[in-house]
Amino acid sequence: MSQSNDARFMALALALGRRGLGRTWPNPAVGAVVVKDGVIVGRGWTQPGGRPHAEIEALRRAGAAARGATLYVTLEPCSHHGKSPPCADAVIAAGLSRVVSALEDPNPEVAGEGHARLRAAGIAVNVGIGADQARRGHAGHILRFTKGRPHVLLKLAISADGKAGAAGRKPVAITGEAVRARVQLLRAQNDAIMVGIGTALADDPMLTCRLPGMAEDSPVRVIADSMLRLPLHSQLVRSAREVPVWALTGTSAPQDAEFKLLASGVEVLRSPESTDSLDLQDALEVLAGKGITRLMVEGGPTLAAAFLAADLIDEAILFHSVKVVGPDGIDALDGSAMTVLRQRLQHTKGERIGPDRQETFERK
Repeated sequence: MSQSNDARFMALALALGRRGLGRTWPNPAVGAVVVKDGVIVGRGWTQPGGRPHAEIEALRRAGAAARGATLYVTLEPCSHHGKSPPCADAVIAAGLSRVVSALEDPNPEVAGEGHARLRAAGIAVNVGIGADQARRGHAGHILRFTKGRPHVLLKLAISADGKAGAAGRKPVAITGEAVRARVQLLRAQNDAIMVGIGTALADDPMLTCRLPGMAEDSPVRVIADSMLRLPLHSQLVRSAREVPVWALTGTSAPQDAEFKLLASGVEVLRSPESTDSLDLQDALEVLAGKGITRLMVEGGPTLAAAFLAADLIDEAILFHSVKVVGPDGIDALDGSAMTVLRQRLQHTKGERIGPDRQETFERK
């Protein structure tokens, strides 16, 4: 098959894989397409909770038509026994003649062994088509195994005068409805969302996905709360048994506060390297250990500045509003922090969303 057709079918596999973003952790959101004689005979993507895997779904839909066909998959088929048998074995059993894989899996339990097993069975294997896009889609999975932490997306809403909130930390609607809907979608595409305790106290947010029909896609809600000040009467705590809430804290946090939160359904995660304030690198490693691959940092300015200072932001989405908050408002980021963001990350996209504007930055 021509390289252009390979690229076209891989693009479809990548699009299918994105359907699983935020729903498949701790497994990657993989997409797969089975093609025979130029005709798509099976499609699949990793299912909620991480299984069945994309390849299994695509082969199930293809059935007997998979024999002699080509499989396009956004990540190397697994070769180890986890909670399900290896996908490489299923590909071999299905009688496929060729596999086009975008990336080798950085998971040390795979790390090329899946491709090797396919080749040993006489299946032609091509690796690298769509690799750049696949690295972006699987960034969280890759970072979890290469750096021991999730991919971090910083989201900021910034008024026309550079503010993120009103005076006295009072909440204020900075952006319009179209941006708020975009933010809800971003929440659904991430495994977890994090805010600082200051935002939790000031806004009493829910941090769920409020798009119609997508409540079940709400991320784990993580509060950076080094001394466990999260109130038991907050919306977060009162809804913790419906949508998970994790309080990330340090070793100095009072034990009685932990017991009360645990009794209310909040999971308390103590960062061993953190005391009165959070060591963000260690905190991210704790989250990765829980299976989180994609973390969205949504607020507030203090937490955003801390992530920037620690050089832990992989992607940033800034929503610029036409609204003016006033000189007494809270700065979204001070001038030096915004300069650091633009130095470390490169601008990759800009677009209008209603009256507002979105800027996207990615690590260089």
